[in-house]
Amino acid sequence: MMFHLNDGSIMNDRLSYEEKKELPDSVYGLPERREYPMPDAAHVRAAEAYFRYCPEDLRPELARAILQRAREFGVEVKSPTVLSYAGM
Repeated sequence: MMFHLNDGSIMNDRLSYEEKKELPDSVYGLPERREYPMPDAAHVRAAEAYFRYCPEDLRPELARAILQRAREFGVEVKSPTVLSYAGM
């Protein structure tokens, strides 16, 4: 998935296997599974977009992680589903 930024540039949400290996657990939405990496704003948006693929029992944890990382990067979370699972 590609994201168009306000400055006209494009960010890609794809990380290589090697790039993912280098990321700390703390940037993952589901750190124990090392799924939904969010090292930057583009990946926060990707995690929000791919939220529907998360197993039902893990959705509250992922939703809270998305909101936390979104705050860090100044990303507005718009998905009512993510907000609902996060208890907002």
